[in-house]
Amino acid sequence: QVQLVESGGGLVQPGGSLILSCAASGETWRIYSMGWYRQAPGKERDLVASITERAIINYADSVKGRFTISRDNAWKSVYLQMNSLKPEDTAVYYCNAEGPATIWGSPYSWGPGTQVTVSS
Repeated sequence: QVQLVESGGGLVQPGGSLILSCAASGETWRIYSMGWYRQAPGKERDLVASITERAIINYADSVKGRFTISRDNAWKSVYLQMNSLKPEDTAVYYCNAEGPATIWGSPYSWGPGTQVTVSS
């Protein structure tokens, strides 16, 4: 399986920017796709952005045009550039990796999360 660790969260004013990073270790060569999810208090964990091994990218409608996901070719790092941040972007952001369930036992690995707070 893979181990994921997020970094880059923090407090930012509305309209500001942050870059989240996710460092992956372990069986990174088995990764099919990676993504960022977020969970606000009292809400479900929702997809923010994802990128596949063929560089197919998907964004939640609420972040299109503001957030950009990218990765390195070795699946060692995935990034989320967040611009024009809004208070409703406040949440814990989680890094996710998808791989072979038959080998890993579960198709998904998760990082512990990093808090992003958008407030004046």
